[in-house]
Amino acid sequence: MPTVASYCTTFLKPEMRHIYRQVTGLRRYKTFVLTRERTEAERYPFDDVETLPRARKNFAKRFWLKYVRRLPPVHYRGELQVVIKALERRPADLMHVYFGHTGVHLLPFIKEWNRPTVVSFHGMDIQPRPQQPGYDEMMRELLRVLPLVLARSRSLFDALEAWGCPRGKLRLNRTGIPLDAFPYSERAIPENGRWQFVQACRLIAKKGLKTAMQAFASFHSFNPETRFVIAGDGPMKEPLAELARQLGIQNAVELRGFLDQQALAKLFAESHVFMHPSEMTSDKNQEGVPNSMLEAMATGLPVLATDHGGIPEAVSHGISGLLVPERDHEALMQAMFRCIEHPEQLAEMGRAAAESVREEFSQEKAIEHLEEIYDEAITIGTKR
Repeated sequence: MPTVASYCTTFLKPEMRHIYRQVTGLRRYKTFVLTRERTEAERYPFDDVETLPRARKNFAKRFWLKYVRRLPPVHYRGELQVVIKALERRPADLMHVYFGHTGVHLLPFIKEWNRPTVVSFHGMDIQPRPQQPGYDEMMRELLRVLPLVLARSRSLFDALEAWGCPRGKLRLNRTGIPLDAFPYSERAIPENGRWQFVQACRLIAKKGLKTAMQAFASFHSFNPETRFVIAGDGPMKEPLAELARQLGIQNAVELRGFLDQQALAKLFAESHVFMHPSEMTSDKNQEGVPNSMLEAMATGLPVLATDHGGIPEAVSHGISGLLVPERDHEALMQAMFRCIEHPEQLAEMGRAAAESVREEFSQEKAIEHLEEIYDEAITIGTKR
């Protein structure tokens, strides 16, 4: 059975459940994880994780490599030899590096190693970094030397091509959803008008949370029994709580924090509509296909979202949800009204959402496709 070394700088942050599913879901490949920091071990148990040791500090050598030879950090921090030695002890047929910026960091290793490496891009790692001298040039070189480049959505293909990546190298790496963990359920129309809208995500700017809050505030003024539950954690938690107070909806909005898979599935089953009005940020941070959105759709939740990134690849406007322009809280509010005014259509969209996830985003299909990409990368590497 072939072996893939899975490299993730932090294994794992709470929001990296999708990576855990890929690493633990492989069937035709064995894998072990290389990481610089092991976190959330109880939430994401996995036995074969090797935390790479910190290189011994040699300040004279570090100064020489960094300021005289001007080599990348992987050299002057001593990480290059650490990774090479780890893979000498534990041979692998290929390496899968998670996140583009990590691939840039490991570029000297990728060029030196005598096995193929693939790098998967997820959205935020597509950004240029003009504030880091040499980063953009190294990104272009990374895309040139890799045999295959993975992206979570087709929308990221265009951005990677703009970086100079040949279209022929790009492969779609969908995030798979374990359908048994997010079962479909029919939802009754709330007779008391207590509709519940839900959003689940990391609390950061590109998720469009302020737009969602503003839209809900306008909607709530006409429908005072409705509620908005936000599941997730992140730097915007306190600003969102303050915004809810300013909008006068603090009693109708609940910031529930990060939820495990079981609790999230329960929240989805109790809700009626999923919202995810993602938006492009000033630093060009964009979505692939949001995992939580797919999980919600699997349970039968229709989606109110934006025509952004990879979202239209999963949500068909008028069929499995409604798409509005970015940062347009008025349009989002109107979509909310459309949902409750046409409950029969809402139920149809929920059924269509669940069916589309079963057809396009099941974990089994995603793992099968990923392993086919690994096969192809090894074949390309063998021919070279």
